[in-house]
Amino acid sequence: MPLFFCKNSFYICPQLLIPTMRILLKWLLKIVISFVVASLLGVFVFRFLPIPFTWLMLIRKTEAVFDNHKDTELRYDWRSIDEFSQHIPLAIIASEDQLFPDHFGFDFKAIEKAVEQNAKRKKVKGASTISQQVAKNVFLWPGRTYIRKGFEVWFTLLIEAFWPKWRIIEVYMNIAETGRLTFGYEAAAQRYFRSTAARLSRDQAASITATLPSPLKMNPAKPSAYLLKRKQHIISQMQLLGGNSYLKRLD
Repeated sequence: MPLFFCKNSFYICPQLLIPTMRILLKWLLKIVISFVVASLLGVFVFRFLPIPFTWLMLIRKTEAVFDNHKDTELRYDWRSIDEFSQHIPLAIIASEDQLFPDHFGFDFKAIEKAVEQNAKRKKVKGASTISQQVAKNVFLWPGRTYIRKGFEVWFTLLIEAFWPKWRIIEVYMNIAETGRLTFGYEAAAQRYFRSTAARLSRDQAASITATLPSPLKMNPAKPSAYLLKRKQHIISQMQLLGGNSYLKRLD
C-alpha cells in the first residue's frame, strides 16, 4: 500500500485504505461461509456414514512408521450400534459423562469445577463431555490451543443439533483410542479378549473403559491394581445409573 510524505510524516492514503479493507472483508466473509458450509456438510454426511479415519489415527500410524516399529498395522473395525454389547455404552456414560442424555453438549458444572481445580494444581483436569470428545476426534486435531477449543465448541453444537444421542455414542465406541494403534471397542475386544464388541461382558467393557485416560499405558487384559480399582468404580456407577435400562434415554 503506497505511503505519502507530508510534513515530515508518513500516512496511508485514505482513498486506498477503504477499498483494501473491503477486499479483505470480502475474502474473510468467503472463508467463513466456506467453513460453515463445509462443516455443516461434514456433520450431515457423518450422521449416516461410518467415520473412515480420524486425525489421531493418521498421527499414530505415522508415528509408528517413522519410529520403525515392527507393528504398524492400524486396528480399526467399524460396527453399528446394535453390534455392541449394551454394557459398553453404559460403561462409557458411567465413566465419562453421566449427564450425557440430558445436556446439549456441555456440562457447565463440571467445567466450573475443573477450572477451580486447575487453578490450584499444575496437572490439568479436563471436563469434556462425550459429545465434545467426539467432535474433537472426528473433525479436529489433538491439542489444547484456544483456537482448537473454539472449533470444538462449534462442532459440538452441530452434532448435538443434528445427531441423535445414540449416534454420538455409536461414533465414540468406534473411534475412541483403546490401545497402541487400536481404535474402537471392536478392535479392543479382538485384541485384548479375543472376542467381539457384541460379546463383551460387563467386566470386560468396564476394563476397556477404565483404560481410556491412558490407553497407551494400560492393558485391560493385564490390569494393574489401579486399573482394577477404576474398573470396580465404573461398575458401581453403572449399577447406580440403573443398569442397561438407562440406555433407553438415548432413543
